[in-house]
Amino acid sequence: MTISIDQPDFGVEEDPKNVKEVAAAVETERKGCAVEIHDGDDKEAKEDLVLDGGFVVPQPPPPSDSFVVPEINSFGQTFRDYEADGARQPGVENLYRTQHINQCVDFVKRMREEYGKLNRVEMSIWECCELLNDVVDESDPDLDEPQIEHLLQTAEAIRKDYPNEDWLHLTGLIHDLGKVLLLPSFGGLPQWAVVGDTFPVGCAFDDSIVHHKHFTQNPDYNNPAYNTKYGMYSEGCGLSNVLMSFGHDDYMYLVAKENKTTLPSAALFVIRYHSFYALHNSGAYKHLMNEEDTENMKWLYIFNKYDLYSKSKVRIDVEKVKPYYLSLIEKYFPAKLKW
Repeated sequence: MTISIDQPDFGVEEDPKNVKEVAAAVETERKGCAVEIHDGDDKEAKEDLVLDGGFVVPQPPPPSDSFVVPEINSFGQTFRDYEADGARQPGVENLYRTQHINQCVDFVKRMREEYGKLNRVEMSIWECCELLNDVVDESDPDLDEPQIEHLLQTAEAIRKDYPNEDWLHLTGLIHDLGKVLLLPSFGGLPQWAVVGDTFPVGCAFDDSIVHHKHFTQNPDYNNPAYNTKYGMYSEGCGLSNVLMSFGHDDYMYLVAKENKTTLPSAALFVIRYHSFYALHNSGAYKHLMNEEDTENMKWLYIFNKYDLYSKSKVRIDVEKVKPYYLSLIEKYFPAKLKW
């Protein structure tokens, strides 16, 4: 499965030198992401949590049976701590520096046009999962394992707490498949164009975005058409009308949508915005959301707990769980997809 494509112009190249200065802004972690219903709430309140024409936000099992959120990551540090000393930290900041300089409106439009063609290859979801054996996310301070490990850890943690939500299990499995863009057969895009936190372009870059200081070199930073609160958008326009920085999230969303998946809209929302930490971790950009976004955010809050905190050195027995996930793939996707 060899694919040859023209390499897009990426603009500023990554600085090979270690970055000495570490940004001071660190996001506060959301450790209780499940939707809460207090004891005093009545039956009608619970019934309000209905999404996507009948998908109800379920309550997790008792704490003794549920996924346990760890206090530290596999390196002995707190999760998403961009100030922590460690061998990976200079490289992580350098990646974000390059990302913040290059991810502008013009770049995003070019990348969406190019990769939205889905003319690289045809393959199944599971074949794509296996390709991630060769991918490590250099933007992630919490994990240095191949990405297929993270996919299975996320899916299995969700499955433990929400056994009846099979669509959410599959969402956990596929949410990062867009990282195949890093592979040479997909063009070998640089890490900054594929991984890392995502954010809107075409309006002001919020201060809560990781390593925000590097946006000062972005061509949109001083553009009056793009550097205000709303920029080229309007109040409540809906996130589907907002251009996000290009990466694996948006690419996998395009793949799923254009290949006519039968997953609910909440799943597509999770896939597209799971790296949008400025929104679901800091509450930024809510002024751009519409009612559908607000409903789907309930699922994203649930999902984020497992995406973030399930990362560990504990391996999943792939052959043991493979038949289950193959059955879900068959249920929600065609046998072969265009990528």
